[in-house]
Amino acid sequence: MDIKLDPSRDDLPLMANTSHILVKHYVLDLDVDFESQIIDGTLVLFLESGNRSRKKSGSTEEACRSESNEACEFRKPEPCHVPVADTRTSLSQMGYSDFAICGKGERDTSGKDGNHDNQEQTYGISSSKHCCDTGNHGSEDFLLVLDCCDLSVLRVEEVDVAAVPGIEKFTRSPKLTVVSELRNQIVRELVALPADHWREQLDYYARCSLAPGCGELLFDTDTWSLQIRKTGAQTATAFPHAIRIRYRTKPQGRSVTWTSDQSGRPCVYTMGSPINNRALFPCQEPPVAMSTWQATVRAAASFVVLMSGENSAKPTQLREGCSSWHYYVTMPMPASTFTIAVGPWTEVKPETCSPSDLAAERSLSLSEADFRCAGICGHMEYPCRFQNPSATTQEIIPHRVFAPESLAGACQETLLQLLSPCLSAAHAVLGTHPFSRLDVLIVPANFPSLGMASPHIVFLSQSTLAGGSHLCGTRLCHEIAHAWFGLAIGARDWTEEWLSEGFATHLEDVFWAKAQQLAPHEAQEQQELRASLRWRRLQDESRNSPEQLQVLRPNKEKTGHVSDSGSSVIKHGLNPEKVFMQVHYLKGYFLLRFLARRLGDDTYFSFLRKFVHTFHGQLILSQDFLQMLLENIPEEKRLGLSVESIFRDWLECPGLPQVAKWKRVNRRPRKRKRRGTEEAFEKVRHRWCELVVKHKYTTAYKTVERFLQEDQAMGIYLYGELMVSEDARQQQLARQCFQLTKEQMDRCSAQVVAEMLF
Repeated sequence: MDIKLDPSRDDLPLMANTSHILVKHYVLDLDVDFESQIIDGTLVLFLESGNRSRKKSGSTEEACRSESNEACEFRKPEPCHVPVADTRTSLSQMGYSDFAICGKGERDTSGKDGNHDNQEQTYGISSSKHCCDTGNHGSEDFLLVLDCCDLSVLRVEEVDVAAVPGIEKFTRSPKLTVVSELRNQIVRELVALPADHWREQLDYYARCSLAPGCGELLFDTDTWSLQIRKTGAQTATAFPHAIRIRYRTKPQGRSVTWTSDQSGRPCVYTMGSPINNRALFPCQEPPVAMSTWQATVRAAASFVVLMSGENSAKPTQLREGCSSWHYYVTMPMPASTFTIAVGPWTEVKPETCSPSDLAAERSLSLSEADFRCAGICGHMEYPCRFQNPSATTQEIIPHRVFAPESLAGACQETLLQLLSPCLSAAHAVLGTHPFSRLDVLIVPANFPSLGMASPHIVFLSQSTLAGGSHLCGTRLCHEIAHAWFGLAIGARDWTEEWLSEGFATHLEDVFWAKAQQLAPHEAQEQQELRASLRWRRLQDESRNSPEQLQVLRPNKEKTGHVSDSGSSVIKHGLNPEKVFMQVHYLKGYFLLRFLARRLGDDTYFSFLRKFVHTFHGQLILSQDFLQMLLENIPEEKRLGLSVESIFRDWLECPGLPQVAKWKRVNRRPRKRKRRGTEEAFEKVRHRWCELVVKHKYTTAYKTVERFLQEDQAMGIYLYGELMVSEDARQQQLARQCFQLTKEQMDRCSAQVVAEMLF
């Protein structure tokens, strides 16, 4: 299925056929080369065929449908020469020295004919009668479809997991004589290991990933996907369950950004691209494809590799000038949450360690036995912190702070002091931290947002440091809240962003008030002021943005629906305007504020803790939250509330929510202490620049210029103000600033600004 879409305006396709086969674990082995701006290496996938795997026609027809009538050409595989006789004997005789470690630390020298690129305009997979015919009496091969974009795929092969020493324990059926069936049984047993065997499981994943290949697989790419098949494997069950992909990224790939940090040194990081991680590695993007991963990344010894991983990795020196870093996760997550940042980061350490910090560090040494389930969780099995007595009482998880060298001092003064109280406040409100540790990185100036949360790591914009403790603290609380809403509990349909951003926006106020240890009346005043600011922002956005982008549940009754193969599209997912809209944050926030007031804060947050305990580790739709909430509201407090009425009034209509009582947040708050005015500081610098533009205060134009260059996370809106003024000098200022920063901007930001200016 080669979906032809306008790459800047249309929906984002999710191509993976997840209804038939799922990736359960990724093993990445990568080299980062700053000179060529390429990441290359291997990716090993461990697969599990689903209940619908035998319905081959669905996956094949979905993946093979195209407007083109031309047959695509798959690479021909080399024959697989594996002795069938006495396989069990050969297992015990095979040693690690026999392994051919594919591509580890080496440059690929294959010719152009072995390099399949994702092209912007290319042919697709044609109808199944052409491309999927194996020559075996017209029968069709099963097709594995992965989301893939802006990658050069060099080789795909089956992995001979049966060659791993000690793997006999996973071969329960001695009657199996077909080697391919034996390999698949090994992988099935490996992915099914219980949670308290997670260390053993990770070890075998790593060892299997180094096993030799046993034959190349046919593959091809189109604009949005990588398709792989094995001749004669006609179902997902028969398809190889362990495959290795040799590939490399492209410098212009949209999943990672190559740039310089604030100290002028090179770095690369994932910045939350609209296409997610498909230009970093071939993967299954649909959120239902929950998987674990482990990654080994090599880079020059002067660089630090940070990643979404449970362990606080330390570098291993491989040779002079080169280090290796290894991370892993045991909690299944969507592949879109995988994050990496490689740069000359400086770790910012506290001058003295508090007792709570020392206690947090000691909590890292948890045994496998600690994760044996003591109760019932609704998610798939993994080492769950909610079932670990030590973890449930841990108020402050271990944490580290990294930054460019030039910002280490600012982090020492502000950010580092805020982490412990903010983490403690979050635990007081929601309970168990879903993740065992946290790294916080101040990212380069071209980062287009104030922050981004991923498992075990948070990115913060340098702009948060300039606003004092209030801007830094509130944004830190927002990203910490995503550990529960957005990560541990994810949206099953990505169009329902409010389930992540609305919750984080609502919780940031609660966390921050508790972190500051405010009295109840002070907390209420602070939250009323922030509600007033948000209401005005929502009004502005409602007046100045397309109505179709203001709907929180745009798919309505089709929310969560996918095709028979599991493929789908994300409505407006590639629209660059959507990246800068805040309607999902603000409208979602006001809905939750409305519900909290209807129940009363004590009742609402007691329910929220119950909801988190019920749904952590799972994906939800809006109705899952709303139905459980309404079941917990006493009849006298419902006052006509229903899931349908909330859909109608809040989630499925554009514009402002038609609830009259919200008008009262526009009232001027009573005179406040200095603490309250500081809370609004995050808007002061931006508002000052707006006033400079509005009143043509030329003396302060340098301030506007500096803001646009140093605060790219907040400055994009100013370009619009400068151009709307129709003042020649201001328009020249906008164009000059854009010329200076466009090469460092992320693609979406640069595109939106360019449309404003030219």
